[in-house]
Amino acid sequence: MRQDVEFVSEGVLLRGWLLLPEGAGPHPGVVVTGGFGGVKEVFLAHDYPQVFCDAGLAVLVYDHINCGASEGLPRRELDPIKQQRGYKDAITFLAAHPGVDAERIGIWGTSYSGGHVLAVGAADRRVRCVVSQAMTISGRDNTIARNTPAQVVDLHRRLAEDRLGQARGEPPVVVQAFADDSDTVAYMTKLPEEHRGPWRNEITLRSWEHYAEYEPAAFIERISPRPLLMIVPTGDTMTPASDALAAYERALEPKRLVTVPGDHYAVYEEQFEVTSTAARDWFLEHLGS
Repeated sequence: MRQDVEFVSEGVLLRGWLLLPEGAGPHPGVVVTGGFGGVKEVFLAHDYPQVFCDAGLAVLVYDHINCGASEGLPRRELDPIKQQRGYKDAITFLAAHPGVDAERIGIWGTSYSGGHVLAVGAADRRVRCVVSQAMTISGRDNTIARNTPAQVVDLHRRLAEDRLGQARGEPPVVVQAFADDSDTVAYMTKLPEEHRGPWRNEITLRSWEHYAEYEPAAFIERISPRPLLMIVPTGDTMTPASDALAAYERALEPKRLVTVPGDHYAVYEEQFEVTSTAARDWFLEHLGS
């Protein structure tokens, strides 16, 4: 059973879906969110929440602050710290639900939110289990790798101009999130319109400043003793697999690494059955059913 729900984070209303399994609770719960600029409708195409719910887990999937059906301004500004706090407030929402066991709540994230769950799992002791997939490890390193030195200098110039403009009362600068020929646009274009939902290929320029400052795996060793599963596509260059494997080495037990062939989007497409099953089984092993 899926129902529309909402909860408050950072004084802003976040909206999503709660999926409750059949049978009497309380059930273990899992918080799920999408990646960089993603919206919850994308999960209708490759439905991790439904896989988890069918296994007996209560699942909360929602749109990040400023995105999709959730409120917040500036629209489509991706602030990873606010998004992490959204995870924590989502945990609170689940913990307060009569159909959920507050002592058995896990978190799942992918791509950008794959980084979020590493940081939240290291900090929030209510988390009992973490699954991180195709994760962001270092926004700084990714920014440097994706840009020439001249482009990095130009980005900082544009960010400074944007700050001055906003101080004068001008709206935030909005930019294209992904190039027209990128794997992300190709992936989103293949989805039926109802699965793209309110997604738009744009973000605020300042989102890139937040991204370049983001180091979600800085304290990955603090996730222990909560169990950590990392799912890494070995051909990933968007959130480099080499960074993920190095971070996994720094994580402490209990942990497990699942690697799959393919690029960043292989986890959702040809490797969906493998990745969703691995996550489901990890949650069942450590949260019960």
